[in-house]
Amino acid sequence: MRAILKDFFNYLRVERNLSPNTLDAYTIDLQRYVAWLTERNISHPAHLKREDLTNFILELYRIPLSRRSIARNLSAIRMFHKFMLGEGYISEDIAAVVELPKLGKYLPQTLDIPEVEAFLDLIDTDTDLGLRDRAMFELLYGSGLRISELIKIRLPELLFSSGVIRVLGKGRKERVVPLSGESIEWLKRYIARSRGELAKKTIKGENYLFLNVRGTPISRMGVWKLIQKYVQLAGINKDVSPHTFRHSFATHLLEGGADLRSVQEMLGHASIATTQIYTHLDLDFVREVFTTYHPRERKKFL
Repeated sequence: MRAILKDFFNYLRVERNLSPNTLDAYTIDLQRYVAWLTERNISHPAHLKREDLTNFILELYRIPLSRRSIARNLSAIRMFHKFMLGEGYISEDIAAVVELPKLGKYLPQTLDIPEVEAFLDLIDTDTDLGLRDRAMFELLYGSGLRISELIKIRLPELLFSSGVIRVLGKGRKERVVPLSGESIEWLKRYIARSRGELAKKTIKGENYLFLNVRGTPISRMGVWKLIQKYVQLAGINKDVSPHTFRHSFATHLLEGGADLRSVQEMLGHASIATTQIYTHLDLDFVREVFTTYHPRERKKFL
C-alpha cells in the first residue's frame, strides 16, 4: 500500500502540479489513512471494503478534526482511490460516492492569547533545538508569516536595527513586516547560541535562518510536526496548523484596535477583501466595537 501511495504522490507532484502546501497536507492525510488500514491488516487496496472506509471516516470525526480538515482528508482519499482505479490497482472505486461535508462560510481557526502563551512558554529553551523553536514560533505568530515565507528566511533579511524583516511573499512580492520585541529577543538568542551549532553539521544550510537537526533548512513538514508536538503538550484541543498562527496574528491585531488596511499590508494580501474575513471571527468583539463607536448605537432616548 505504501508503494502505491508513493506512486500517487509522484503523480500529484509531476502531473497535477499541486502546490507544496497541498502536497504536504495530502501526505499527512493519506499517511494517516494508510496507517489506519495497515493496523487492521488491510495491506492491499483490493481488500478494502465500503465498511472499512465508513469506519475510517467515523474515526476522522472522533479525532477530532475541523470540518475543513475532514473535507480535505476525504478529498485526498477520493483522489487516491480514483488514481488506483485508473492504474488498475482496484476494480471498483468505493470512495466515489463519499460526500464532502458542507463547510459554509470559512472562518479560520485561531488561538486565543492565553493559548499562544501556553504554547510558547512550554518550549524548552535550554536546548539548541528548543531555542530555535521558541524563536521560530515567536516570529511565526509575532509577524504573521506564511509557512512558505518562514522557512525561506535568510539571515540578511533580519533588520534588527530597524525592527523589521524583509519577506518574499506570494508572487515573489517583497514586503517589510515589523518584528515584535519578543521575536527580536528570541531570534538574537537563537542566532548567538544555537544556530551556529546546527550549521556546523553541514554546508548546505547556507544562510537560512531556521535549520533542522542535520543543519539543513527546516521544512514545512518539520514545522507542522513540531506544532502538533507542542499543541499536545499544551493541552490545546484545536486543529492547529502553521497558518493558525497567521490567523491569530491578524485577529489579535484587529481586536487590539489595528486598522484593517495596516493588517492587510502586514499580511501581504493583494485585496483587502481577503483581510476582511478576520472582522467576522469574534462576534462579541465586533458587537462591542459597534456599541461603543457607532453614533446611532450610542444615542439614548430620554
